[in-house]
Amino acid sequence: MDEVEVVVAHHERATLRVGETFLKIDADQTRTDLEVEAMTLAPIPVPEVLWRKPPVLALAALPGTALGRLGQPSSSSAVGWAAAGATVRMLHDAPVPPWPGASLEEKTSSLDSECAWLLANDVLPADLVTRNRQVAEAALRPWTPVFMHGDLQVAHVFVDRDEVTGVLDWSEAGRGDAMYDLASLTLGHPEHLGDVVAGYGADVDLEVIRAWWSLRSLTAIRWLVEHGFDPSSPGCEVDVLRSQL
Repeated sequence: MDEVEVVVAHHERATLRVGETFLKIDADQTRTDLEVEAMTLAPIPVPEVLWRKPPVLALAALPGTALGRLGQPSSSSAVGWAAAGATVRMLHDAPVPPWPGASLEEKTSSLDSECAWLLANDVLPADLVTRNRQVAEAALRPWTPVFMHGDLQVAHVFVDRDEVTGVLDWSEAGRGDAMYDLASLTLGHPEHLGDVVAGYGADVDLEVIRAWWSLRSLTAIRWLVEHGFDPSSPGCEVDVLRSQL
């Protein structure tokens, strides 16, 4: 019998691996509904849905390995990173999904409230929060909505022999800013931004990508702390904020 591996677990959701099957257990079935629909619509490789019996969604394991991990050097080649950029471009060129993503107003409100929490609780030095809040301003501008993955962290993209074999975790998908996906993919891996851009092609604003690095990190820290993760680990969100200075 295969052993059960706990991939991630907190009070909102958990993911288990049993052999070549991943079992995603989510307290909010609307997230799972969206994830399944997004994978159905996405024109890029995604995990196969094996079965669904709420609150469990069973997915087949993807071949290959993750493009990288936040806080760790990536062993993937420049070609693999460029292939990831090209895959993201295919997604962004597809028809937008019928449901909305977070609006500019919602992103701005979230940034304001999270920065206030960081300062009120002395989580980070005030100058680090203030400077990154200023950098993040460049992301807070109108954008042309694309089919956005919404949580395109590097560990969610799998590659094999420099080819993308699939993209995981679609529960945050919706209409949104293309630069947000590119920023999420390269967060903590700025050395591969050029490779991703080379694969993605034109219409890339590097200033906005860097702004999303600051915004995503600032708005993620409270959630990470409250769910048992450490954003101050080497190479993770706090280090990203420091690098922005």
